[in-house]
Amino acid sequence: MPEPIILLIEDNPDDAKLVRLALQETHVLHQVVVVHDGAAALDYLFATGPYADRDPGALPALILLDLKLPKIDGLEVLRRLRAYTRTKLLPVVILTASAAEQDLLTGYSLGAKSYVRKPADYDQFAATVRHLLMDTLHCSGPQSS
Repeated sequence: MPEPIILLIEDNPDDAKLVRLALQETHVLHQVVVVHDGAAALDYLFATGPYADRDPGALPALILLDLKLPKIDGLEVLRRLRAYTRTKLLPVVILTASAAEQDLLTGYSLGAKSYVRKPADYDQFAATVRHLLMDTLHCSGPQSS
């Protein structure tokens, strides 16, 4: 059975690196796939373009979605996901710097599971990601030795 996937849709390489580090610290046993813009995210999810050879049935267990993305913004990505039966129920967590009330309301109205603002401090950011993953993927958190 293939390893479960977390799809991280994030254009900022530093934020993507921090999320990956927080995932490692949480001992998540999922493959992390990172795409850097909304168009690439849709190509990945619908197995088109550069991802045409990918198994379209291998959908992510979780999508972490930034809103301010190049090419196609995060809310439009979410809108398009919800338009198709195969992807409409995928768990999507918006992980963004946006504090705009309208983004939050639109995200939830489009079926986002959570809306999380990215903290500026790494320790707080890592703790937020760990808590989010434990809550969303029912992880047990870091293992004791």
